[in-house]
Amino acid sequence: MWSRFTEWVSAHKVISIAAAVVVIGAGTAIFMMASAEPDVTTTTSAPTTTTTTVASTTTEAPTTTIAGALSPINGLPVDDADLLDRRLLAVKNDNHPNARPQSGIDAADAVFEYMAEGVTRFMSFWQQSESEYLGPMRSARPTDQTLLAFFNEPTLAISGGQSWVREMIANVGVHIIGEVEPATFRVSGRRAPHNLYTNTVLLREYADEQGYPDEPIDGPMWEFGPMREDGEAAAKVSFDFLGNPVEWSWDETEGVWLRTLGDDESNTVTEDGEETQIGFPVLIAMYVEQASVGDLPTSRTTGQGLVYVFADGKVVQGTWQRDDIDEWFTLADNDGAQILVPPGQVWISLVPNSSGIVIE
Repeated sequence: MWSRFTEWVSAHKVISIAAAVVVIGAGTAIFMMASAEPDVTTTTSAPTTTTTTVASTTTEAPTTTIAGALSPINGLPVDDADLLDRRLLAVKNDNHPNARPQSGIDAADAVFEYMAEGVTRFMSFWQQSESEYLGPMRSARPTDQTLLAFFNEPTLAISGGQSWVREMIANVGVHIIGEVEPATFRVSGRRAPHNLYTNTVLLREYADEQGYPDEPIDGPMWEFGPMREDGEAAAKVSFDFLGNPVEWSWDETEGVWLRTLGDDESNTVTEDGEETQIGFPVLIAMYVEQASVGDLPTSRTTGQGLVYVFADGKVVQGTWQRDDIDEWFTLADNDGAQILVPPGQVWISLVPNSSGIVIE
């Protein structure tokens, strides 16, 4: 699949990479980037206590023993198993300063964060969960198709995107929804392009009307299991998205990692104006190479790199590996043993591998 991607890019003449592209044989390209690993700093400062209120969700704290239907996205139990027998819906979410605070992403089954132009963007995953007020939405980028090719013809909702990016995404079997009423709508109080919101229930209805496939994903994203007892204690983790310093602090009372950006809390806001800090029980940070496709930044999601899995105030370090974009990531610790991902809403950060990480 990655070779098909590079062949398509070559045919459309949109690749420009800061390092180099080595061409081997006919139509196969390998990206050669700096392979330096990020600096890891561990401190022994005492954990801090926070009293920040976290938004209520329908998910439960992960437990060691879980019975019944389980989400293939985050391993949580699902009351209605029929919710798992449908398409994965992904929504591209804005993270420009004028788009903050966002709405609805705290209810997602999973969220990816990765570099765009100068700031990160989010892509929220929805299978068993829904949000009737989600946004702002934002346009497609080349990284999107590399994350969605695995998911059995999913649907992606975006605010737009260059035609060649949309074609690239469609070529891996992803079905695109743009700005369509009433599934998407503009809100007052914010200026375009940071004012486009959506309703995932109506997005699914639109996808059905268009005849898009409504098939579940093939197997779980991760191998789920409890956090390892030998995980290192971690109260706080900080990493840098090329000038965008993100910090996650463990809140023992709520059982979540709380997100800040710089000196400010990362909040979500309801339609009624109530703000709460973003908190997720499980974090996965994967260090990835950065490149450019056309004039757009992209994160390379095949190959291998450092990975950190955070849950229950602990961290396990290892390596992620992925041979092609139609496969999913495998996670192994430094001894080669598989890393299990604890059940829970999960936030996955694709951190530029030129950045360092600080774990306290």
